[in-house]
Amino acid sequence: MTSDERGVSLDVRELRHGYRSQAGQLRVLDGVDLSVAANGYAVVTGPSGTGKTTLLAILGGLERAQAGRVEVGGRDIAGLAGDDLAAYRRTTVGFVFQHFGLLDALTAAENVELAATLSGLSPRQRRARATEVLESLGLAARSRHRPAELSGGERQRVAIARALVNRPRLLLADEPTGNLDDDSAVMVITLLEELRRQQGCTLVVVTHDRALASRADQRFRIDEGRVSAA
Repeated sequence: MTSDERGVSLDVRELRHGYRSQAGQLRVLDGVDLSVAANGYAVVTGPSGTGKTTLLAILGGLERAQAGRVEVGGRDIAGLAGDDLAAYRRTTVGFVFQHFGLLDALTAAENVELAATLSGLSPRQRRARATEVLESLGLAARSRHRPAELSGGERQRVAIARALVNRPRLLLADEPTGNLDDDSAVMVITLLEELRRQQGCTLVVVTHDRALASRADQRFRIDEGRVSAA
């Protein structure tokens, strides 16, 4: 399989999504249109509270779009439910979060291996996969350390390893450098870019950092529920 075949295209049309509040229905996404080519690299920026994280959650199948079409690799995921939706999240998508989301009681290797428990691999295969991805990210010597024993940059690399362990075709990163110092932030975004080139996955990053946003092939901005080219 070539790199171009690994990534998935994104095609979002007339996406609408909102939440109920004490003041009534809050419209977060209001007719969003967005396209990213397979193996593409896109960044989404915009003020806090404008729906960037909601958009990633819908692309990743964590939330179901209330209206509109959300095609990933030519498949409309807006209508997926149950086992089909779980399979999509397990086999197609990898998430990287700002707050790492690691379990403090587990080692780095155990955190990564846990993400592969629903993949159908045997325990031995899961351990081998976790070891492989941690080694590829330069964390072999830290694999038995727990999150509290790791630096911020190391914890984020473990989080990236967890996102990669099921070999996703779509990698979604929500403020992946938000809790890091400048040097670690550059290291992490460079790593994500290199992984995208090596593995051929499609990469979509949400960030407030304009310098990081400028590195992407495609740049979008969300404001007042709509997306425009940035």
